[in-house]
Amino acid sequence: MMTNNTILVVDDEIGIRELLSEILRDEGYRVALAENAEQARVWRNQTRPELVLLDIWMPDTDGITLLKDWASSGMLTMPVIMMSGHGTIDTAVEATRIGAFGYLEKPIPLQKLLSTVGKAMRGGQNKQQAALSLASLGKGALIIDLKKKLEKVANLKTPLLLMGEPGVGMEVCARFLHRPNTSWIEPESLAILAEKPLDLLEQAKNGLLFLKDIGEINKLAQKGLLLIVSKLEKYNVRLICATSQPLAELASQGSYHAKLYESLSGLSIGVPSLRAHREDIPDLANQILSSFTESGEVSPILQFSTAALNCLRNYDWPGNLTQLTGVVHSLALTCTGDEITADMVQQAMVFPESTSTSSAPDIPFDLSLREARDLFEKTYFERLIEEENGNMTRVAERAGLERTHLYRKIKLLGIKLRGN
Repeated sequence: MMTNNTILVVDDEIGIRELLSEILRDEGYRVALAENAEQARVWRNQTRPELVLLDIWMPDTDGITLLKDWASSGMLTMPVIMMSGHGTIDTAVEATRIGAFGYLEKPIPLQKLLSTVGKAMRGGQNKQQAALSLASLGKGALIIDLKKKLEKVANLKTPLLLMGEPGVGMEVCARFLHRPNTSWIEPESLAILAEKPLDLLEQAKNGLLFLKDIGEINKLAQKGLLLIVSKLEKYNVRLICATSQPLAELASQGSYHAKLYESLSGLSIGVPSLRAHREDIPDLANQILSSFTESGEVSPILQFSTAALNCLRNYDWPGNLTQLTGVVHSLALTCTGDEITADMVQQAMVFPESTSTSSAPDIPFDLSLREARDLFEKTYFERLIEEENGNMTRVAERAGLERTHLYRKIKLLGIKLRGN
């Protein structure tokens, strides 16, 4: 098996480092070695390994502390397998809660080593491990409070409802609650709720089922979700749902199943909008830019000017983190120099001060909240589509929506696209 994947082995014992290096190189992996946490930090700061084998007991800084440091700084973007010759179950549990992919006890059996490494290197683990850290949402007081709330409900079996604006990172919160080495099921389409709801439970057995945009499902899908809720205990599934819609209002209007709303709203957590903790925006922008640098998409010397970061901080981000990621990606790909300036940021988006108040729709106050919201959204998307000359990728980035979600919105609002 030939591969370009690099595994970083961190262990203070030279014999262990050399043995693991020899085994892994024989399997076709590239291997980098570090004898302590400081060397591991330097290596991680310069590049991102595909996997880290990390000893827990080291003289300078122990592996658990290093794992916490990477998690809190948003650098846990690769699976980490902990190793120990005299570990305890408590230590293993703590490591997996922080975000470790797995745990190996020394002496490590050859097949166990290769099996665990293989699992960690397959199946999109990078995305999962990156998402496990709430540092990707920020480090301010609101995010610290959010983390405390999530930790408090981590061991409950009750269905959890996450509420927030589109793009705030509700999947990150759900990933934080996912137990490593258990199933994670996140269906692409919620139509399966109406067609085969019990299939979802079978797939998620003993694991976690995450459902996005549950405020937009039809009555038949709502009945399917209600059936799932009633069978969670039987399948040992943790259900986490996310919505940007006002379920209470929809239930009171009769468009959302009252019993389903009651079942889901028993345990709910709000995820703050990006503008509510705008002090995190400069760090988040730099973190996002670093991820594109690490992937090789953009120059490693590219950076934001201080004025550019202030510009980003002062914007209201209606599409939240998803929109910020899209804007940073666009800026990184189009920047011709070594620095992203404030002028470039302002050209990449429409700031509130540059938008004429006369462009806002004249919304009658005799409409229901839902009707008024639909009218605003229709005007909002029509304007974006016009400004971007029908480029739906740019519209999606500016709105902070996935393209599939955007097209669904446009269809629901009755907006006609060019050529349709």
